Amino acid sequence: MRQPEAKARAGEGAPSGPAEDVRTAVAGFMEEFKGFQGDLKARMQQQEERLTMLDRKTYAAGRPALSAHADTGAPHQKAFAAYLRSGDDDGLRGLVLEGKALSTSVNADGGFLVAPEMSERIMSVQRSTASIRAIASVVNVEAISFDVIIDRTDVGTGWATETASAVETATPVIERISIRLHELTAMPKASQRLLDDAAFDVEGWLAERIANRYVRAEAQAFVSGDGIDKPKGFLFYNKITNASWAWGQLGYVPTGATADFAATNPSDCIVDLVYALDASYRTNASFVMNSKTAGAVRKMKDADGRFLWADGLSQEQPARLMGYPVLVAEDMPDIAANAYAIAFGDFSAGYTVAERPDLRILRDPFSAKPHVLFFASKRVGGDVSDFAAIKLLKFAIT
Repeated sequence: MRQPEAKARAGEGAPSGPAEDVRTAVAGFMEEFKGFQGDLKARMQQQEERLTMLDRKTYAAGRPALSAHADTGAPHQKAFAAYLRSGDDDGLRGLVLEGKALSTSVNADGGFLVAPEMSERIMSVQRSTASIRAIASVVNVEAISFDVIIDRTDVGTGWATETASAVETATPVIERISIRLHELTAMPKASQRLLDDAAFDVEGWLAERIANRYVRAEAQAFVSGDGIDKPKGFLFYNKITNASWAWGQLGYVPTGATADFAATNPSDCIVDLVYALDASYRTNASFVMNSKTAGAVRKMKDADGRFLWADGLSQEQPARLMGYPVLVAEDMPDIAANAYAIAFGDFSAGYTVAERPDLRILRDPFSAKPHVLFFASKRVGGDVSDFAAIKLLKFAIT
């Protein structure tokens, strides 16, 4: 009876069957699934951290200014100031400017057009100074020269009867005057320490220096320039007595005395000068003389003791001589023997100034250390456009 029990105890270490195999397989699968689930959670956490970092960068880039008054001023002023102080032109290269009267760009040679505010300030100084520019015709061109077409003769006419044949009349003569543009330069300098001083108005200082240099050079050239690498002044041309005047020359009226006005009736030559000009030009005519000549003319009186000179009623209005405005230009010659010290005419018709509207500045921090050079250049030209519109007063007997 004990033999079966022995057999039963002998079989306790053997496999129990298919159920045990299933349980073992399920337990292994659950362990693998838990490992996969943990790996998936780790990857999801990494992805979440990456998205969070991207969001932070996006918020930082779009964050508004902390100050209640965000600096939304002109970025070109900051870029231009940074260029002047340190030579950093990254701000200038990245500017997107509106296409207005003046624009800026970076050239391959390192030059750039000056900031609009600075250029306008220089131009305003030029217009406000005593120069022929103030009364001449000023045109902006985009070429190397400017041509003025002048019809210097009239069309011939004649009376005709009903039955008579028409007679050929004279054809007008057309004259072309070419005004070449010449380069006007200025090169002021400033120390690097001065440029680094944020309290100093660098733009205003440069504008004043460049404007003063340009005004002096232009004013002298418009009066007596010889046309060689500079504008041709109206006094450069040949002068001839007004009775013998011909195109290509300027007519003059003598004072009747050498190096002075006539001893008797000194104002008669002023009257003769006014009426030597054609009536069509006298409407917009002006006198041009320097301060010394103006001081002498201001003392003149007519036969009734009244001064020929009349001061302007306001600061903006010019003084008048015989009812015509007076431009005091210091580049006109002084009263001397055979000097043409007074000009009278319609300079808007008689003299033309042609210029390019752009102004360039090149910064040079190397040539004059520890100073920084600012090379400014502009192209301008001028010439007489109508020889009949200007008359001169010569201080001579004949």
